[in-house]
Amino acid sequence: MDKKRRFMITKIIAGLFSGILLIAFDQWTKILAVSHLMGKSDYVLMDGVFELHYLENRGAAFGILQNQKVLFVVLTILILSAIVYIYLCRLPQGKRYLPLHIMTILFFSGALGNFIDRLTKGYVVDFFYFSLIDFPVFNVADIYVTVAAGLLLVFGIFYYKDEDFEKFFPSRKTSS
Repeated sequence: MDKKRRFMITKIIAGLFSGILLIAFDQWTKILAVSHLMGKSDYVLMDGVFELHYLENRGAAFGILQNQKVLFVVLTILILSAIVYIYLCRLPQGKRYLPLHIMTILFFSGALGNFIDRLTKGYVVDFFYFSLIDFPVFNVADIYVTVAAGLLLVFGIFYYKDEDFEKFFPSRKTSS
């Protein structure tokens, strides 16, 4: 088996295994939130700072676009498809690109974790609440997406160069 094929098989197995673990952890925390927080008072971890607060979010981030399930399903399928395409077909191999592989898995796991909720319940279970700054209630899948986006920003500015991005998003220059 050639090196490129072996890398692709390893990447698929690592991505599936990591994604399954991340999604399982997200779903487990949501099961715990439903069983221990639903219909109960908030569980204060740090008074005036952080608490566990059960919320059924029928919207997107920060509760926008409430009750637009069909829109979310279509958008999520498109986003998940794009993530899989980028992960399998566009990301180059090599240690330099490992952070991008990890970020892609985090994006995928977060999107799929919340998508599972939307399909099975009609809403996303949120339960972390920073009361100190009145930050919107969120969940583990949201953390995956936020961490991946933050890492992408930091790595995009300070680590990767234009030629790195050119490797997986080549420009289509036309010859004159």
